[in-house]
Amino acid sequence: MYQLLSEQHDFIVINKDCNVHFHSQDGTAGVIAQAKADLGYKLYPVHRLDSPTSGLLIVARSPQAANVFTQMFTAHQVQKYYLAIALGKPKKKQGWIVGDMAKSRRSMYKLLRTTENPAVTQFFCLSLCEGKRAYLLKPLSGKTHQLRVAMASIGVPILGDTLYGQHESDRCYLHAYSLHFNYLGQQYVFQQRPMQGAEFNDEVFTSLVSQQWLQPDNLAWPTKK
Repeated sequence: MYQLLSEQHDFIVINKDCNVHFHSQDGTAGVIAQAKADLGYKLYPVHRLDSPTSGLLIVARSPQAANVFTQMFTAHQVQKYYLAIALGKPKKKQGWIVGDMAKSRRSMYKLLRTTENPAVTQFFCLSLCEGKRAYLLKPLSGKTHQLRVAMASIGVPILGDTLYGQHESDRCYLHAYSLHFNYLGQQYVFQQRPMQGAEFNDEVFTSLVSQQWLQPDNLAWPTKK
């Protein structure tokens, strides 16, 4: 269900498995409830991941710490980076994806052309083989389904994301890969490559990540929207 990566005085960082609910539902414990039971102390969520998405989560250990992290997320002071795989050719190979998001059908969202309160995502992509690419995604806002909608909007829904695309796979290939933030004057970096899924464990993908995207914070990200 998850792996405990770091246990700090004020917070923990866990690596959530794919297809694990964030909140408890249908009589099954969600990842936060399970972590509470395993660790034996209260936990306070400060952000979340969709059920099909794997990767890093910060969870506060006190209401005071949760308040600090909530303010940090609101002010976009926690930078997250995601890895994804998709089939097909994107409308552009790197850049910005910007637009307001609105509810659509079947619990889906759609990207609009307006930019009153937009979802903002930067991205790079590199070819894995003919018809398949890896993506490094840098969200600059925190909207529901933001990255899944962003990928679909450039014509390449995430592989295995059957809500926004038609390509079924052994999992949804979206993973919260890296976290960078300053908490109470101390800089923290947490990083964990995805472990689940045949495509994420393919030698070409793992080599690409280790050679090109090992330090996502230091990349020359596109500056123009």
